[in-house]
Amino acid sequence: MTFNITVPYVPTPFGVIRDMLKIADLKEDEILMDLGCGDGRVLVIAAKEFKAYAIGIELRKDLVDKAINNIKRNKVEEKVFIINGSFFEISLSPANVIFLYLLTSVNEKLKPKIKAEVDKGTRIVSHDFEITGWKPYKIEEIQESGRTHKIYLYIKE
Repeated sequence: MTFNITVPYVPTPFGVIRDMLKIADLKEDEILMDLGCGDGRVLVIAAKEFKAYAIGIELRKDLVDKAINNIKRNKVEEKVFIINGSFFEISLSPANVIFLYLLTSVNEKLKPKIKAEVDKGTRIVSHDFEITGWKPYKIEEIQESGRTHKIYLYIKE
């Protein structure tokens, strides 16, 4: 199923990323998938600080190029893989953790894909936008960059 969806690029602050990955309990050698990975900052932190593998999926070629440069600059190429394409067309099955900073409407469209493709116990952590109809395992608020960031953690049952 293909959707023609544009989501604005708004980078998640570094401190919020770290907190989100802690909330998701990302462990060494697990696989994180960042849907709409932007400049790759989540991937770098996941690989460098959490020692996880990270797969970023990004539609925009300019952001893919930024992400690749960021990954090389941080020397985490052996732990990070970037896909230039639509996350609706890429299997999410490898993920232990899925990182989202998408609109609620996009999360809604992703629900059937996540439900069908990921294993029981997969953690889905979403910045600011809930997955309607799913009950979060945890909701936390983080103060950073002059505002409150709401973090939703879901666990696939």
